[in-house]
Amino acid sequence: MTNLTKYEMETVVNYNAGEQTATVYTRDKSVMRKLDRLVADCPDSYKLLNQTDIDKTYSMPKSYVTYRKPRVVSDEQRERARQRMAKINSNDN
Repeated sequence: MTNLTKYEMETVVNYNAGEQTATVYTRDKSVMRKLDRLVADCPDSYKLLNQTDIDKTYSMPKSYVTYRKPRVVSDEQRERARQRMAKINSNDN
């Protein structure tokens, strides 16, 4: 496999209003691993359409493409989570 620069490891999601599927083209190995896992686990929804030695193209329902606002965690929530993890880690020893 050719070594690509980070700039060349692109991922493009393409869909339009007239179709129910989205196409995902990627050269990023981490995205490929995630999508390959989804293809194996959910073959009715995710499909591998094409692949070369440096890229892969997948299809999936466009409803699976989501947009979310960033999660905001208060200092109090962060401290409670830290205490829970400290308790879990102390029980492991």
